[in-house]
Amino acid sequence: MDIKTLKSFISVASHQSFSGAARDLNTVQPAISRHIAMLEEELGVMLFIRNSRQVKITNAGEQLLHDAKQIIALADNAKSQVKRAQQGQIGELNIAHLSSACLTFMADLVRSYSQQYPDVHVTLFEMTATEQIEAFKDNRIDVGFSRPLPSGIIDEFNSSDIYIDKLVAVVGQHHSLAEYSQIELGQLQQQKLIIFNRDEAVGLFDDTIILCKQAGFSANIISQPKHMQTLLTEVAAGLGVAIAPYCIRKLFSQGCHFLPFTDAHKAT
Repeated sequence: MDIKTLKSFISVASHQSFSGAARDLNTVQPAISRHIAMLEEELGVMLFIRNSRQVKITNAGEQLLHDAKQIIALADNAKSQVKRAQQGQIGELNIAHLSSACLTFMADLVRSYSQQYPDVHVTLFEMTATEQIEAFKDNRIDVGFSRPLPSGIIDEFNSSDIYIDKLVAVVGQHHSLAEYSQIELGQLQQQKLIIFNRDEAVGLFDDTIILCKQAGFSANIISQPKHMQTLLTEVAAGLGVAIAPYCIRKLFSQGCHFLPFTDAHKAT
């Protein structure tokens, strides 16, 4: 019993005619007759009573007709669902994101996507860059919003830039630099620096160190927090001065001042 045979059976029942079914299915009558004979042999029942004037469905045929219509509908729905799944219109979408980098757009982005694809269940996970890489390896997430990938694994993923951020100095409200509106990077030469943990953003950390050297000093790093919110808390507590992406201003940053560099630098 297959889909093609069931369609022949449904058509015969609908038209009460083998020739009518053949025209409906754009085939020849012997093929229709063969399909019905195969069904009757497989099921061990008579599906139609036929004579020279009419084709009448039997009680057994009526039962098969009911089930066959459901089977065809399920098959058609399966085809449709498979196509929709391939096109990303149904199913589940697991998204990982860095809260510090995505606060300004994530809610609107997910809302817009959900309106366009209401049958896709979206789940958000807040993860560091390192956690996202591990989650990708374990197939726990489908999309990640993160910082640029380390050069060693960048070829393993498809990636696109969402926006380019800039580095700023973050100082406490009572710090001597808080009175400035912008500073040169070299003004941080004597400062205790708080830099985001290298394991979580290799490019960001390495670029920061290089920029400090280009400004004429070696960074005096006293802390490498793994979360941007911790970095801001340490700055607000007066533990040091941070060099960080400007996007983190959207986190809880009371007690912190963000100072652009006159020699602007891109955050990676």
